[in-house]
Amino acid sequence: MQNIYLITTLGGATGLILGLTGAGGGIIATPLLVLFLNLNVVSAAPLSLLGVAAAAWVGMIIGLRQGIVRYRAAFLITAIALLITPLGIEVAQLIPKIYLKLIFVILLLYQAYRYIIIKSISTDQEFPCQINEKTGRFNWNVKCLITMVKLGGVLGLASGLLGVGGGFVLVPALKKHTPLNIHSITSTSLMVLAIVSTGSVLQWSLVGNFNSHLALPFLVGALITMAIGRLIAPKINEIFLRRLFGFICLISALSLTIQLIHHHG
Repeated sequence: MQNIYLITTLGGATGLILGLTGAGGGIIATPLLVLFLNLNVVSAAPLSLLGVAAAAWVGMIIGLRQGIVRYRAAFLITAIALLITPLGIEVAQLIPKIYLKLIFVILLLYQAYRYIIIKSISTDQEFPCQINEKTGRFNWNVKCLITMVKLGGVLGLASGLLGVGGGFVLVPALKKHTPLNIHSITSTSLMVLAIVSTGSVLQWSLVGNFNSHLALPFLVGALITMAIGRLIAPKINEIFLRRLFGFICLISALSLTIQLIHHHG
């Protein structure tokens, strides 16, 4: 029997990172499950997504109550992502497991570089998605529509292929292409992740890759720490959070690399 406390702790790490940053829960959860439970990426993906989904629902509800979720944008991104996710799942089952691990290592190293070395996310000189001063909502022109559709496509592919919610793509992209503040970006991201990750878990279940006996303790850990993360996030310096997330990505990438060398050396 797998160590129930270890699984709950891994879920807790996922929920806390997601709560603090609005991103990165899945990109950390999958390597943790691969490293500590010796699962392959395909087996870890739906479990990781389940933790991300549950934690993101909590964050989304908090954001909706605060009135800071851009739900129209969230629904559009979600719709496109859910259309693309099955393609990612199909590709994930065709690619040899070692290559999926390598993709993960490269992705983690890129995230580490972006969060540790780059001091801030660059923004567009002219945002494709502008906010209407009278209504307080986005001006839905062609540029804004195309931007959101592209985001949904990348998100769906990442979710299906690697079992990540895609918040690590969504949060910086919304910061780059919109004038929203970080709290609105985080809450909108969590709404997208909640629905996309739930849809991805269901789709993974249909293809028979789901460790149901690991799901409950992982879920419990993620839910508890997500709420804590959302409550304390506004009190923590954003640059500190970026660096912390970057170092977690770097450690995960190095650990996965060592495991790869050990197993295939």
